[in-house]
Amino acid sequence: MGFPEEYYQQLRNTINLTLEIDLPAIQIMEYQSIAKIKRLLYVLATNVPFIPNISKLSDKVGLNRNALVQALQLMNKANLIHILYKQSKSVSTLSKPDKIWLNNSNISYALAKNIPDVGTLRETFFISQIYALYNVSIPPKGDFIINDKYIFEVGGKNKSHNQIKDLDNAFVVKDDIEIGIMNSIPLWLFGLLY
Repeated sequence: MGFPEEYYQQLRNTINLTLEIDLPAIQIMEYQSIAKIKRLLYVLATNVPFIPNISKLSDKVGLNRNALVQALQLMNKANLIHILYKQSKSVSTLSKPDKIWLNNSNISYALAKNIPDVGTLRETFFISQIYALYNVSIPPKGDFIINDKYIFEVGGKNKSHNQIKDLDNAFVVKDDIEIGIMNSIPLWLFGLLY
């Protein structure tokens, strides 16, 4: 086993400890529920960013709707996933998330059976760097809106401004560029936020 695989195995072990020890310590649950939450995390890992269809997801993992939404909230609190809602949406504890990402790109590599999609990795990295620091939601146009003011579209070096061209405070975050020009910001810069 080489270094990357050892690292991913250690990460999977940490995820299992979180699900098997930490979650039951803060929420009373049966072992069967833990197994279903693990299955849910693996389903999400192969489909992120994920726009959840709660009914289908509920059938797939064997949890009822309320238990599924509660499991998603618990995984969000445990920093295994990031849950986002549409901008200006009123959110309650049983609200269905509008989109779900894994907490960070390392989890994508550790849990996904195939090499994760590069676009997904870009968005996962971006959200992992800003989620704890700012209020993040999903705008009508663009990928993310920060503090209900700044809109970001995430992509590769050839990503254009077309999707956000008529919007104020809108930026394209590009991978594979070293320096930004005008409203284009290198993705790597967001890794310096904390």
